[in-house]
Amino acid sequence: MTQHANQIESVLRRAVQDVLSKGLNDPRVRGLVSVTRVELTGDYSEAIVWCSVLPAEHGALSIRGIESAGRWIRRVAAEKVRLRRMPLLRFKLDGSLKKQADVLSAINEGRRRDETDRLRRAGDAACPSEDRTDEESTS
Repeated sequence: MTQHANQIESVLRRAVQDVLSKGLNDPRVRGLVSVTRVELTGDYSEAIVWCSVLPAEHGALSIRGIESAGRWIRRVAAEKVRLRRMPLLRFKLDGSLKKQADVLSAINEGRRRDETDRLRRAGDAACPSEDRTDEESTS
């Protein structure tokens, strides 16, 4: 991708995020909607706008609501962006943030388990076992 295309993608991402942050009057769009990235086609005629929705259970329904408002979003974003031709916007649900959250929660769970194991081993080393004391007292 060229630097020019990267700049246009960045400007489009900010403009669409600005429109979505102002809110849509569609009851299907619920939760926090974030534009994660924009991908332009080679001829700049279409742009795929990847969005993440939190909480994740509202994702599919929110994307349908955003898609139905796509023409309006394109028109309002075109007023903010100075392009000769505004590309058509296609919206897709980006699941990468959910995957990242799942990985982070798994890492945190592993850290908690390691910490409890370490504390348990440290506690076992500090207190001698009762089996030893029983053997020593019988001798």
